[in-house]
Amino acid sequence: MLAGQLQAEDLPRSDPVPGGIAIVSLGPNQTRPRVRLYSGPRVLVSGDATEWRAVVGIALEAKPGHTLSLEVDRDDHKIERMSVLVGDKQYAAQHLTVKPSQVDLSAEDNARFERERLRLIAIRKTFIDEVPETLKLISPCVGPRSDSFGKRRFFNGQSRNPHSGLDIAAAEGMPVVAAAAGRVIDAQDYFFSGNTVIVDHGQGLLTLYAHLSAIDVAVGDRVAQGTPLGKVGATGRVTGAHLHFSVFLNTVAVDPGLLLD
Repeated sequence: MLAGQLQAEDLPRSDPVPGGIAIVSLGPNQTRPRVRLYSGPRVLVSGDATEWRAVVGIALEAKPGHTLSLEVDRDDHKIERMSVLVGDKQYAAQHLTVKPSQVDLSAEDNARFERERLRLIAIRKTFIDEVPETLKLISPCVGPRSDSFGKRRFFNGQSRNPHSGLDIAAAEGMPVVAAAAGRVIDAQDYFFSGNTVIVDHGQGLLTLYAHLSAIDVAVGDRVAQGTPLGKVGATGRVTGAHLHFSVFLNTVAVDPGLLLD
C-alpha cells in the first residue's frame, strides 16, 4: 500500500463534536482532491482513486448544532461545498493551584507569553502535501492517562483555556518517543509548556510533547515512529512531572485518544 492510501480501518475514530474529528467521504477521483475549511486552512485528505476521505479537526470552541463548511477542489477546479454538523459534548472542569506568578503574569512574562503565543499560532498553520505514513499513533510515553482532553481549566480560581491535550503520568526522566514518523519543526522552552517538541507528520497533522526535562532532537530532524524525542519532566506551568501530549489537525487541537492505536 502506498503512503497516503490508507484504508478505513487505518483512520482515526470519527467523533464530530467540539475537539473531535469528522471523517468525510469525498467519493472517487483520479487524483487527491484539495480540501479546506471555508476560507480557512487546508484539511488532511487520505485514500485512493476509489475513495478519498477528508479528516477534519473540529475546534474545541465550535458550537454544537452549527455546521462546518468544506470546499472540495477536484480536477476540474470547480469548488464543491460539503458540510459537517457539529454534535454536542460536555467536558468536565478542573481546578488547579499553581504559583501565583504563573497566573498573574509580570509585564516581562506576559510579553514573553504573547511572543510565544504568536509563534505557536504560526507553527500550527504548517501544512505540507506529504501524507502521513499512518493516522494510528502510538503512545509517546509509558504510563496511565492522568488528565483528559478538553477539560475546562481554572488556575487559582481563574478561568483559562480548556486542556488542549492529554496528560500521561510518568516519572521524571522517562523516555518520550515520536507518536508517528515525521519531521521536527520546533524544539524549545516555552513559558507555559516548558521544554517542548513539535513534529510535523504531513497534511496538517502535528503532535506536541510538553514539559520535557530534556530535548534529544533538533529542528529539521526526521524521526521514525518510536524515535526518542526527549524525557519526561516538570518544566513550564505544572504541578508535577508528566507528559502533556497534543494533536493538531488543520490548526486546531483535537482529542489525541481518537488517533492513539
